[in-house]
Amino acid sequence: MPRNQGPREGSPFTGLGPVFLKELSDHLSSTRMMVLTLFVIVFGALPVGFTLQELRTVTASDQFLFLRIFTVEPERMPLSFVVALNFMIPLMAIGLGFDSVNSEFNRRTLSRVLSQPLYRDALLLGKFLGGLATLAVALMALFLIVFGAGMLLLGLPPSGPEVARGVAFLLVAIAYGGVWLAVAMLFSVIFRSTATSALCALGLWLFFFILWPMIASAITTGFTPAQFRTVDEVLTLEQFSSALGRLSPGTLFGEAVLGLLNPETKAFGYFANLVMAQTRGMIPGTPLPLDQSLLLIWPQITGLIAGMIVLFAIAYIVFQREEVRA
Repeated sequence: MPRNQGPREGSPFTGLGPVFLKELSDHLSSTRMMVLTLFVIVFGALPVGFTLQELRTVTASDQFLFLRIFTVEPERMPLSFVVALNFMIPLMAIGLGFDSVNSEFNRRTLSRVLSQPLYRDALLLGKFLGGLATLAVALMALFLIVFGAGMLLLGLPPSGPEVARGVAFLLVAIAYGGVWLAVAMLFSVIFRSTATSALCALGLWLFFFILWPMIASAITTGFTPAQFRTVDEVLTLEQFSSALGRLSPGTLFGEAVLGLLNPETKAFGYFANLVMAQTRGMIPGTPLPLDQSLLLIWPQITGLIAGMIVLFAIAYIVFQREEVRA
């Protein structure tokens, strides 16, 4: 394209606003978005409904009663709301981003769009931010529905710390969705076929959701000695197993949510909690303040944000090198 042969003029983000608003409007008004939102609400309403029925018998002495809505696994459905979100958020993000770029190629509209005073930077970033904002709107609506149902059925308002932890949880969920949205957009840039990009994104999700925990467990078993001689050996093996598991975005999300919604969490891993309780005099069951919980899960949050940025950067590099002329 002629304007790419010389130095670029003006800001690379010129036109970012219109692209963002168009993508947001298209997503919110599309039938796909309505189907995905209904799927998330219906699938998430089952564990929340069963959990609220059980929590109604709990006395108000639990200062984090509202947070139990997200983490308690009801007896009639051994699936907590957080686990359901760990399953649903990637599907929703992939559904929003798997055809964000290659559909423009297939309709032969990408060259027309880029013939306007609009750089590829603004186009790709606007599509990503539009999908992320759509995901944030859906998760916020679901979050408010859960809190509203809790207030209605429990008859108690959430406390200030519970609201703060809930908002932090919502931000972590959006970052987790951003990782899978970046994955979907990356495959949308690489492959011209929307079916291929969707299958690759879903295949990667299934790999991390189902296969990677088994692979990590098998690798850990291979490094397990026949007999442990010291506590340090046990902790080293547990740290190695945790590091392998944290290569999966789902593990990072699960640990971050556990640290936020379960204030009694002081470390990740059974032996790590046991050793900390014995060596540092920590009393099991005592909650941590919010700032300490944030310090505990800060590596997980940083990992999710870094993964989202790296994946988007790869998609950006690939997109910059592609030929877009019809």
